[in-house]
Amino acid sequence: MPVKQKGFSLLEVLIAMTISSILLLSTSRFLPGLQRGVLLQSGQRELEDEVWQRLLAMGKQLQRAGYCAGHCQGQGLILGWQGRCAIVQWDANSNGQWDTSASENDSTGFRLEAGALETLRGATSCEGKGWDKLTDPDRILIEQFMISKTDHAGFAPVINVELRARRKDELTTPFSTRHTVTGFNL
Repeated sequence: MPVKQKGFSLLEVLIAMTISSILLLSTSRFLPGLQRGVLLQSGQRELEDEVWQRLLAMGKQLQRAGYCAGHCQGQGLILGWQGRCAIVQWDANSNGQWDTSASENDSTGFRLEAGALETLRGATSCEGKGWDKLTDPDRILIEQFMISKTDHAGFAPVINVELRARRKDELTTPFSTRHTVTGFNL
């Protein structure tokens, strides 16, 4: 009397388990590499966002450089340390002068010091202490910071800010960029 079989034979089950094991092993080797790639890419994106955030904030200050609602004395933009430091002055409260009091100081300095971007409200020179760090040197290392001003006869000067940075804890590629603004008040 013939017996009707239902289900898989032992050979079919063993073949299915072998194929599943091979797929799981190859996936387990692929996923860590994929995860590392995603982690490196997100770290690079974070670095780029941080650099652009700092550049755009500095660019805004540089565009304001030299603004005065009256007759201000001095220069609106002072570059020092071969372009690695800039002091920007502008009349923030439109009172016709560049204030030097501690509460309403109209000058701001930016500089590169020991791999970190620093700023100081009320800066009069690129030297000294009391500068605040704009970037965390334990996370991001600023390799290059350069501000240059190019004068064009009959036009407002062009101010270029170049920045190159890399993440300190990883072997990612450095991110370099340049931001250009026009100094209408200079």
